[in-house]
Amino acid sequence: MTTSTPKTIEITVKPDGSTSLETKGFAGNGCRAASEFLERALGSRGSEQLTSEFHQGQTVNQQTTQQR
Repeated sequence: MTTSTPKTIEITVKPDGSTSLETKGFAGNGCRAASEFLERALGSRGSEQLTSEFHQGQTVNQQTTQQR
């Protein structure tokens, strides 16, 4: 039995009013799709840091494409 990481979106509001958003448990571009509505509500994105989970999903997608 495989246990998967629960999918969560964490929003942090700093004392200066700036916000940060972190997704966990999503592979590939799924994090962007899941958090898109929050990004629109919070305003423009200042920066983005991609995690290893994002790149794992990209690798799977590339392997699938190459096998076709």
